Amino acid sequence: MVVALLLIVVVVGTVVFHFLSPWWWTPIASNWGYVDDTILITFWITGSVFVAVGLFMAYCVFRYRHQAGRRADYEPENKKLEWWLTIGTTVGVAGMLTPGLFVWNQFVTVPEEALAIEAVGAQWQWTFRLPGKDGVLGTSNPRSINYDNPFGLNAADPNGQDDVLLEGGELHLQLDRPVKVLLRSIDVLHDFYVPQFRAKMDMVPGTITYFWLTPTTAGTYEILCFELCGSGHYAMRGTVVVDEEADYQAWLQEQSTFAQLYARAASGVADSTELALDEADPAKTSISVDGLKRQEPATE
Repeated sequence: MVVALLLIVVVVGTVVFHFLSPWWWTPIASNWGYVDDTILITFWITGSVFVAVGLFMAYCVFRYRHQAGRRADYEPENKKLEWWLTIGTTVGVAGMLTPGLFVWNQFVTVPEEALAIEAVGAQWQWTFRLPGKDGVLGTSNPRSINYDNPFGLNAADPNGQDDVLLEGGELHLQLDRPVKVLLRSIDVLHDFYVPQFRAKMDMVPGTITYFWLTPTTAGTYEILCFELCGSGHYAMRGTVVVDEEADYQAWLQEQSTFAQLYARAASGVADSTELALDEADPAKTSISVDGLKRQEPATE
């Protein structure tokens, strides 16, 4: 009897704690409300199963408790019960997986009008690259990454000359404009995650991954690395600021491009944090931002 009561207390207490808990998601700030809906569906299905199983256990403990002179009946199988369990489990699993498949299809289908930007992860900092006036990111090559060229940009690619380079861990996005975030890691596994955006993706060395979102609420949000990446993992944080269009354009005009930083370095006034010209052969194969390889024209 005591065990049955304890099981009921556990079930009721868990449900009450879930609804009254002070810990919940951060307010959403992107178009990915579908992610919240999918998780809520999973909560309802798994929660219902938890309550049903817990109360059934309490019932069985009480109903079939030891009583003097009473003997148990041996029933090795029950096909009717097995069919009900199989059908119920199938419906429950399908109910959890089906919404996720629809959301995943939306997650990987990037709108044509989305602005492609790049986030680069390295132990233990974030850097970012935005396209210039041409709206196209230049190519990069992991072999070109060094202290003076942390992005590994190809200096021979004209599309990269007006790329806006951001160091210091702060990124600005325009409100209500779709963004495709290209992700690169130059050392170990990282994961770009902003809780309010509900979207995240692993960053795998040697390849380019991506996700997309539309910021829907202006504000300042924290960027986290959601993959254990070494002893400084806890400190790998950054900031993303979602601005109105006018504020975003004003901020963008204040940033330096790859060509400007190279010009300063060539004139001898750049400090050690500014980019230098890649001295490697410009005719080597480069990796474009979409993950494809292309041969750059050789120059004399």
